[in-house]
Amino acid sequence: MASPDLIIFDCDGVLIDSEGLAHQALIDVLASYDIHLTMEEALKRYAGVSSASETADIRLRYQDKISSDYVERKNARRTELFEQSLKAISGIFELIDALPKKKCVASSSSPERLSQTLGLVGLWDRFAPHIFSSTQVKNGKPAPDLFLFAAEQMGVPPSSCLVIEDSIPGVRAAQAAKMRVFGFTGGSHCGSDHADKLRREGAEQVFSAMSQIAEALQIFPSEI
Repeated sequence: MASPDLIIFDCDGVLIDSEGLAHQALIDVLASYDIHLTMEEALKRYAGVSSASETADIRLRYQDKISSDYVERKNARRTELFEQSLKAISGIFELIDALPKKKCVASSSSPERLSQTLGLVGLWDRFAPHIFSSTQVKNGKPAPDLFLFAAEQMGVPPSSCLVIEDSIPGVRAAQAAKMRVFGFTGGSHCGSDHADKLRREGAEQVFSAMSQIAEALQIFPSEI
C-alpha cells in the first residue's frame, strides 16, 4: 500500500503511558463514594472514550451517590498521579523525530489535559499546534468526526492517512473515517488479548513497540 501522507497519533496509550494512571484516579475517587470498580472494568468501559462521555456515563450510573464536585476531585487525583508517574511511551521521541511525513495528535482528551500531559513528558513541542481534541467536534470516538477533522485541518485526504491507536473506539473511529489504522499495545494497561481485540476491530497491523512501527513504515528502523 502507498505510504501515508499523514500519521495521526492518539495520545493516551500511544504517546504517553497514561491509561492506567487516569483510570486509577477514577477508581480512587469512586471508592471514596463507596463505589468499587476494578481496573479491568474501568478500562473496558472507558478506555478511548472522551472525558465528557465518561463523566456522563458515571453520572447516569451513580447519580444518587456522587457529589457535584466529582469531576474536580477526579481531575485533581489524576493530576497528582500524572505528576508523580507519567511517562512517554518508550521509543516515541525517536519515531516522531524521524518521520518524514506530516504528523498530528487526535485525542479524546480535552485541550487542557493534552497541554498538561504532553507538556509533562516533553512531547507538546513535537506536535504543536497540530494537536486536536474531541471537544472540537460533535461526536467523539468511535465516531469518525475527530479523525476527519484532523485530516481536514492538515490538508490531507482520509485515504492518505494512517492512524495509530490503542483503543477499540479509536480503531472503530479510524475504520469509520476510511483511514488505515495500526494498533498499538505497548501501554502498560494492555492485556495479553488486546492485540487480538484490535485486529478484530480492523487494525491493519498491531505492534507492541514503536521500533516495530518504524520498521513497518521503513523509517530508520536500526536507530529506533
